[in-house]
Amino acid sequence: MAKQKLTVKLKEPVRIRFKQLSNGNQSIYLEYYTGDVIRKENYVGGKRKYEFLKLYLIPERTREDKAKNEQKNFDILKYDGVRAQKMGKLVYAIKCFTEALNIQEDFETMSYLVSAYTMANDLGKAEDVLNRMVEMEPDHIATRLTRVNLLFMLDKDAEVITDCLHVIELEPSNHVAYFMMAKAKKATNDVFGAIADLTRSISLKEDFADSYLLRAEILLGLGQAKEALPDVEKAIEIVPEEESSYLLRGRIHMALGDIEAANSDFQQVLDLNPFNEDACILSGQLLIEQKKYDEAIAFFDEAIETNPSFAKAYSERGRAKNLKGDKTGAFEDLKKSLELNPESEEAQKMNGQHSNFDNMYKGGIF
Repeated sequence: MAKQKLTVKLKEPVRIRFKQLSNGNQSIYLEYYTGDVIRKENYVGGKRKYEFLKLYLIPERTREDKAKNEQKNFDILKYDGVRAQKMGKLVYAIKCFTEALNIQEDFETMSYLVSAYTMANDLGKAEDVLNRMVEMEPDHIATRLTRVNLLFMLDKDAEVITDCLHVIELEPSNHVAYFMMAKAKKATNDVFGAIADLTRSISLKEDFADSYLLRAEILLGLGQAKEALPDVEKAIEIVPEEESSYLLRGRIHMALGDIEAANSDFQQVLDLNPFNEDACILSGQLLIEQKKYDEAIAFFDEAIETNPSFAKAYSERGRAKNLKGDKTGAFEDLKKSLELNPESEEAQKMNGQHSNFDNMYKGGIF
């Protein structure tokens, strides 16, 4: 006798259950299944695994009853949003926070929504919520500084400076406001104003590494590598494990002509983070500058093996091959680099110079 096939009865994906409680409240369970109902992992101990969204409703006989229901629903939505955000379920978190705010305009929940929008890279909506929060509490410093960071990400430098000045008016000793204002001024090429703000930030908080690091970067850009070195040394003293500090110190040592010290700094970065592309490129460029072309090629071979999509590594390996006399290999590496990153610096150099890609190499692309 043929064995009868086991048939699986599919249940509706969502079902609402009601239960009357002894205190007069009514509970509602929104029962929904997760994943494919056929799959084995949805069974635990022979029973279906599912999740609950549980609401306790009070019969709305009075306005007070309605208010209690709304408060309870608000609390549930807020809690579910926080939990979803921690789990990385940003779409659901945003929906929970938004629905909670439709019930009650709550400052803390608005801050959670800003965070969720920012994590989801929806910066425009995050800004809208922050603007509402600033309208509600214009002198709330933490909210102002959160908006400052967001505005900087949106390249709204003039607005960054305005908010920073407002924070400084409220709290003259706020070193972060001076630091953020310096970042905005640097972005608008007001480098001397930025240095003044960073100096003020450091005077207010002497162990704030970010201010030292940014001032060192600006000084290096002004050709004052010697003056930049003490600042980056101080930043490393404060935060010894920050790879960007060693990267900057390496660039300063390069500017000062100390190749050995620069190489040591770039290696320190790679020890902290083997995938730091800037340190990789700078290390290889040091080898090229020392005419160690074979070592440079081998170095970039390893980088490309680790990350086959590393466009800049192909172009730098091509440069080393070109200087060694391997024109064909150089051209192939350049070609691969442009395929991976058509917007690269090398592509911009060649834009409009050659009508035929096969003839691009001639003319000193490297």
